[in-house]
Amino acid sequence: MQALFIGQTYIDVTFLADHIPAGDEKSVASEYAVSFGGNAVTAAFCCAKLSIKPDLIAPVAPDWLGRMFVEMAAKYGLHLHQRKVDKSSLSFIMPRDGKRAIVRCRDDHYLEPFPELDLTGCRALHIDGHQPDAALHYAKLCRQAGILTSLDGGGLRTNTHEVLTFIDVAIVAERFCQQIDKTPAATLDYLKSRGCRIGGVTLGERGLIWYDETGEVRKMPALAIPPQRVRDTSGAGDVFHGAYVYSYLDNPQRRWEQHFQFAQRAATFKIQHLGNEAGLPTLADIDAVAREFDAPTAGSTPPARRAAAG
Repeated sequence: MQALFIGQTYIDVTFLADHIPAGDEKSVASEYAVSFGGNAVTAAFCCAKLSIKPDLIAPVAPDWLGRMFVEMAAKYGLHLHQRKVDKSSLSFIMPRDGKRAIVRCRDDHYLEPFPELDLTGCRALHIDGHQPDAALHYAKLCRQAGILTSLDGGGLRTNTHEVLTFIDVAIVAERFCQQIDKTPAATLDYLKSRGCRIGGVTLGERGLIWYDETGEVRKMPALAIPPQRVRDTSGAGDVFHGAYVYSYLDNPQRRWEQHFQFAQRAATFKIQHLGNEAGLPTLADIDAVAREFDAPTAGSTPPARRAAAG
């Protein structure tokens, strides 16, 4: 085990359409994609695509969608540890004009306890707050073992306040700030108060506001991608998380600014593609984003690793 991800499994159906029909209407989408979904789940697939194959604790149902997800995980070399549920969870996603409307159908009634794994060799944990019992259990274990702990705070979960006391890197969304009734700046103070060594708030097209190991607040503007090239922003944050976990595993000595630069390029690649699978970048894709947008290359993977991945 090199890294452990814990989250909620979805099958995402992403489609492009002019509008959602109502009543007895029908409409035809111009394009669609079917893929894996879920915050930490998509982050795990991203890390695997970048060449480090993590372990993943995720709910899987004994239905045809569950079997499809198991096949997806095997294709990417993920070490999947299943937690049984009755039905697979679905997301229906409609991207438009840089936004995305989402309808979720979720089964999070777990039929068994979470699997208890041997963490020997593990160097990073990434959670999204789903499976709150497993998230808290492994966050405590990893903190005690000196393993980096990371949280995708896409939303407030049942035990987020407690879990944060065991988190090293907490990157949350604006929705999280709204749920705790704080501005992004005040949210950074909140994360500091919970003991998070690195904290940040993703602001979409406005970039990232975050603080480093010294507590200094920094701003990282979004890369200036032309609006007409933005196809699907859904999953961009998940790819961002998976990419910075990969960057940390690849070289823990890099500064967190470099990890986040690398992740920002990965997310920039994602938003140009429809669906999560098509939006997973390779190392070569991330380097291409850096070259196109004149981003500094200090955070990229060493040339030998880039060549191997290509």
